[in-house]
Amino acid sequence: MDTMSIAAMSVGMSNQKVAQDMGTSVLKMAMGSAESTADMLNSVMAEQHAAQPYLGSNFDIIA
Repeated sequence: MDTMSIAAMSVGMSNQKVAQDMGTSVLKMAMGSAESTADMLNSVMAEQHAAQPYLGSNFDIIA
C-alpha cells in the first residue's frame, strides 16, 4: 500500500465514524421525543381517570 491509499482509507473511516455518530445522535433525540410523548399521554390519561373514576370500572357481558 502506498501512502495515498492509507490516507484515503483513514479519511473514509473517519467519515464513516462521523456518520455513525450522527445517526446515533438522531436516534437518541427520537427516543427522547417518544419518551416525552408517552409521559404526556400517561399524565393526560391519569387526569381523565381522576376526573371520572367511575368510567371503565364496570362492564356488562350479554351472552
